[in-house]
Amino acid sequence: MSVPVALILGFVVGVLISLLWFYLTKIQQLHASYQYEISEIRREHDQALALARKRSVNTSRAVLKGKMAEQFAPHLPEFDYLPSDAKFLGDPVDYVVFSGYSDFREGLCDAEEIEVVLIDIKSGTARLTKGQQAIAQAIDDGRVRFETIHIAMPTDDDEENEFE
Repeated sequence: MSVPVALILGFVVGVLISLLWFYLTKIQQLHASYQYEISEIRREHDQALALARKRSVNTSRAVLKGKMAEQFAPHLPEFDYLPSDAKFLGDPVDYVVFSGYSDFREGLCDAEEIEVVLIDIKSGTARLTKGQQAIAQAIDDGRVRFETIHIAMPTDDDEENEFE
């Protein structure tokens, strides 16, 4: 091999090694940059997850406190009715109160003094749901009635004929 060919070959190999080194360095820099971005995204994700967990726990506590307040409400000073007149529903309203009914049963008042009141217990900044607002509006508009539904029950004779 002649000297100029060896020199050119050496030069080409040197350039190739330099290019390889350059690109390897670039790849390492990109890798480091992406690793940093990934670690930042993970850190942000972990912070968001911790915040979401904290909010979830706080919301759960608020709901539990509200449910407890609903159950204890008839025994609290803010409740202006006899606990014996209050019947817990829970949904869509918390109580139906038959105000005066206990006194009526004991002969202490007339039937005209009985009042039916729907009550929802709220704590903190809680507000009526749209459904509760619609129920309140129906009551305000007088769209309330009492119905009796008679259910036919099978007699003993009906049951015997059924199996024959």
